[in-house]
Amino acid sequence: MAYVVTDNCIRCKFMDCVEVCPVDCFYEGENMLVINPNECIDCGVCEPECPAEAILPDTEGGLEQWLELNAKYSAEWPNITLKGEAPADAQEMNGEEGKLEKYFSPEPGEGS
Repeated sequence: MAYVVTDNCIRCKFMDCVEVCPVDCFYEGENMLVINPNECIDCGVCEPECPAEAILPDTEGGLEQWLELNAKYSAEWPNITLKGEAPADAQEMNGEEGKLEKYFSPEPGEGS
């Protein structure tokens, strides 16, 4: 089992989760984070730290697309170990529907 980052992280990218991860399994894209499911130790400490509630255990139904997206982009994006700045409009974007189709970017983030 692993945890996965889902669509509400897109354009929120609060990054509170990064600081508590004991195995540094977060990777940064231009406008969201992902978790490497092969590195995640299923400790769950990241889930309650996410203000956007965008981190879920992969045992919840309907997350296959997100598990695949997390696995793909964690292999391409830079590892992030320090909390960075959230986007200026992160609070406004929190909870918006359809973010994957509207805003997802496959571009890597800056990393740490």
